[in-house]
Amino acid sequence: MKVQKLLTTASVGALMMGLSTASFADNWRYAHEEYEGDVQDVFAVAFKDYIEANSDHSLQIYRFGELGESDDIMEQTQNGILQFVNQSPGFTGSLIPEAQIFFIPYLMPTDMAEVLEFFDESKAINEMFPKLYAEQGLELLQMYPEGEMVVTADEPISTPEGFDNKKIRVMTNPLLAETYNAFGATPTPLPWGEVYGALQTGQINGQENPIFWIESGGLYEVSPNLIFTRHGWFTTAMMANQDFYEGLSEEDQTLVQNATDAAYDTTIEHIQGLAEESLAKIQEASDDVTVTRLTDEEIAAFKERAPQVEEAFVEMTGDRGKELLEQFNADLKAVTEE
Repeated sequence: MKVQKLLTTASVGALMMGLSTASFADNWRYAHEEYEGDVQDVFAVAFKDYIEANSDHSLQIYRFGELGESDDIMEQTQNGILQFVNQSPGFTGSLIPEAQIFFIPYLMPTDMAEVLEFFDESKAINEMFPKLYAEQGLELLQMYPEGEMVVTADEPISTPEGFDNKKIRVMTNPLLAETYNAFGATPTPLPWGEVYGALQTGQINGQENPIFWIESGGLYEVSPNLIFTRHGWFTTAMMANQDFYEGLSEEDQTLVQNATDAAYDTTIEHIQGLAEESLAKIQEASDDVTVTRLTDEEIAAFKERAPQVEEAFVEMTGDRGKELLEQFNADLKAVTEE
């Protein structure tokens, strides 16, 4: 297991010293939720490389744990300490309830090509979401998928009944909790830094993440049964502090947009085949790992429970959530029925 770096007084001090010059945007700061070499880090490094190759600006990347947990880096971005942040809607859901739409199970297609086309073409993502983020002082620059969600547990599971009495770790996201309630489990919110230890001690019985993160974080060591439920994709969003972004010159705004596009292209290329590579690494590292891929019949039993999660989403988000869901479904239909 990789050791979590703790937020130190020195690191906060270093950030605060730069606040007085942040408006000049010559030394930008970017934090994300993952380890070095993981998908969000690939995006951040490509973004940094483009910025520094095409301007006099520099960019400092802060990886998981260096400035705290996901909630911490979001707060620092909203306060202007950080200029850029990468955060999953799983955590943003408490700030922007509509962002929880990605946690309605079996809403997204399972084919990667269709998923990528959806992100490129979706009106919901490219026109509606930026307005929702702007209300929270955030400039949404890019949403993108990282990988299919995979559940790990203390034993193989192939039916909703298999989740009975299982404590499954979830992000602090009410709709994700509703999903695992629907599946029959007991959702247990925990910050990421506590997950490995909680699995190891039996405080929780399982969790969900894309397979590369299961490999990178060593979760298979303490939760060796991998279940491919095909219920959704891990999605993330890269954004900027809106006051910072709007204060940039037109030239620098174009620079940021071009860097975002370049980072997206690099990242999408990176995730091609990543799940298969990560699974192979896990299986090579451990003989205890089992892999359960649900059949269509087994998936149908889980899908039957999805409508109650969709209803909960509309209850949580009201008319705006209902409108977003309708557009989301229209966008998905356009992609999957071509």
